[in-house]
Amino acid sequence: MTDLAQYEPGPASGAQVIKNAGQKEKWTLILVRNLRHSPEKVWLALTDPAHVREWAPFVADGDLGTPGAVVTLTWVGTGRPTQVTVTRADAPRALEFGDIRWELEALSSGTRLTLWHQIDRGFISWGAAGWHICFDVLDRLLAGQPMGRIAGADAMKYGWQRLVGEYATQFDLEPHGTPRKVEQ
Repeated sequence: MTDLAQYEPGPASGAQVIKNAGQKEKWTLILVRNLRHSPEKVWLALTDPAHVREWAPFVADGDLGTPGAVVTLTWVGTGRPTQVTVTRADAPRALEFGDIRWELEALSSGTRLTLWHQIDRGFISWGAAGWHICFDVLDRLLAGQPMGRIAGADAMKYGWQRLVGEYATQFDLEPHGTPRKVEQ
């Protein structure tokens, strides 16, 4: 395992947020990360419960790569289970379940991973910061340098608060997620 004492997330980047039409409180958080690993390797990390447990902010009780599968996700820190149905699993290109959609695009240097997460507006910058850290953990796991999952309260020890502020500024939000400008 990589020494966590050496981990510091980079600056907020590769994210945007879009207000969902007709849904006052739901927004779409979009994060993009280029990974130096093949789409097949990234796909396995996104779908296999043993891999998911190593980097994601939730534990999955089943394979997320099976279309139609009903899987319970238990979010780290809350213990709150959420049952989701895998609505799309087009290996190794697209995966969708619950409020989350992933797209994997093959690059000559690896994979462009894009996450779309439907999120309550009060949690936009929090979610962006959390996923940012999870993506860092995922990248190291895929590189054979696992550092262990950093999610929930543990993320606060590793730059989460800084990232929340940076994403809030980037998205023109107050740190707790309220838009600074009134949307028309």
